[in-house]
Amino acid sequence: MILANVVVYLLAIVHAGSLFGGPNAETALRYGAIPYELTHPGSHCGELAVITRLHTHSSVVCLSHPEKLLGPLAHRPATWLTVLTSIFLHGSFLSLLVNSAALALFGLNVEDALGRVRFLAFYVLGAVLALVLTVLFAPSSQAPVLGSAGAVAAVLGAYLSLYPRARIIGVALIPFLATIVEAPAALLAGAWLLAQPWVGLADLAGPIHGAWPLVLAAQCGVALLAALAIRPLAGSERREAKWRRPPAEPVY
Repeated sequence: MILANVVVYLLAIVHAGSLFGGPNAETALRYGAIPYELTHPGSHCGELAVITRLHTHSSVVCLSHPEKLLGPLAHRPATWLTVLTSIFLHGSFLSLLVNSAALALFGLNVEDALGRVRFLAFYVLGAVLALVLTVLFAPSSQAPVLGSAGAVAAVLGAYLSLYPRARIIGVALIPFLATIVEAPAALLAGAWLLAQPWVGLADLAGPIHGAWPLVLAAQCGVALLAALAIRPLAGSERREAKWRRPPAEPVY
């Protein structure tokens, strides 16, 4: 999943966009999941640039059956397919880094509890469910939803439900010194959650800024649902993991 996210990110910026700034608005509108398009079948959203002598102002315009007004449009995936493409398309390098780091830390043990095939389904379902909640919260939003934060939220919720007492050992780099630190996994999961509004406030969630508080609320909802659902879905040998010693894999 991490490799897929990285490859898609590089493909998205190879022709337009930047390494740290992410894909441009046209790419985000084409492959991102836009709530307005999902709730208004046949409509498509595009970028409209208004050029004046002083400056250029860009905005998002959504039209129903735009090909009747504008003629043939550039090739773009079907609206339902953007639900999947948006999972792997991140708005910035920082968003990709934060989600990949969280998935690397917490994904191994959740995959071990579910198995590879069920983990893949769990990952995709978490992202889709986060998008569904976002659409329910803001059905007329024209800002594309990008990234795997919904899927990562599901993984974090599942991990904390299975291993609530787990601790992670890491190396803290201080100028001229490196020291070993041990932190509860719940603390790091909270740090990931707190990073999401910071990414939104810094306009790093994507080239088109939307209602990131609603997206954050959807991620919290998915994490809670995943925490409730993981134990029945996990293998029988993991269902009582809460009362066992923390696993060895999350130690870094």
